[in-house]
Amino acid sequence: MKKCVVIYNPVSGKTKDKECIEDFYTILKKYDYDLELIYTKKHGDATKIIKGLGHPDLVICAGGDGTLNEVIKGNLEREDRLLVGILPLGTTNDVGHMLGYTKDYVKNLDILLSGVRCKYDIGSINNHPFVYVVTLGSLTTIPYITPQALKRKFGHLAYIIQGIKEIPKKTEKFDLRYKINGKTYHGIYSYIFISNASVIGGKKNIYKDIKLNDHMLEVAFIKAFSKLELLKVLYYVFSSKIENNPLIEFYRTSHVDITFNDNKSTSWCIDGEELKLNSCKIKINVNSDNSMLVPTKYVDKLFR
Repeated sequence: MKKCVVIYNPVSGKTKDKECIEDFYTILKKYDYDLELIYTKKHGDATKIIKGLGHPDLVICAGGDGTLNEVIKGNLEREDRLLVGILPLGTTNDVGHMLGYTKDYVKNLDILLSGVRCKYDIGSINNHPFVYVVTLGSLTTIPYITPQALKRKFGHLAYIIQGIKEIPKKTEKFDLRYKINGKTYHGIYSYIFISNASVIGGKKNIYKDIKLNDHMLEVAFIKAFSKLELLKVLYYVFSSKIENNPLIEFYRTSHVDITFNDNKSTSWCIDGEELKLNSCKIKINVNSDNSMLVPTKYVDKLFR
């Protein structure tokens, strides 16, 4: 019998604990897996758990995008990397939606276990890995400042409620220069988006022709300082025309160097969680030596 470890975050989303656990055992047994279930209790637990595992055949991350980030971080720190799959149970589940999961976790477990192994690019910011997105700017704090109680009660709507509260606040400005694809640029920007994803914040198809294993990231430096300019940017985002907006400097690349000229610390949103960086020098890279078990639904579309 094969061995599967499920790293389960019981506070993710609104899934009920007891029914989840029973289904885990039943479905995994059908696929000839012996299950070990490990709960996370606090932030950072998933990283420690996967680093301390032996050699299971599969590790399933049962939680949200933040829990997945922790699992991938721990896996990258291992000498022998394990095969990881996702069972999305969080509030937004951007990665899960991108890969073709449904809202039914029982069905999701089935489509995961009948999936395929694919190489999967993982980005990093100053050696902190991110699975699908890292962002900087005033409104990008919403995923991690929204209260957990609000998320459990209202689900994705909680982010909209929090966003309405944040809109009147002053837009932050960043005086920086960046080096990308061999050229250096300087300017003042309001937002930075760096991603390896076709779904961000619940919005599908933000970029066209995304490949999750092409060793490339999508990078956008945005100059939207007024509410009107922000609305223009959002229009292009929701029209899937982000690459054609004059307020956005857009690139596909495997490496970016960013230097903040004001030397202030920055709080980034990394896979939905807060990452505080005190350095004014930022390095973005891609790690392609990583594999994940993914559903077959969008494999031809999302992977080379």
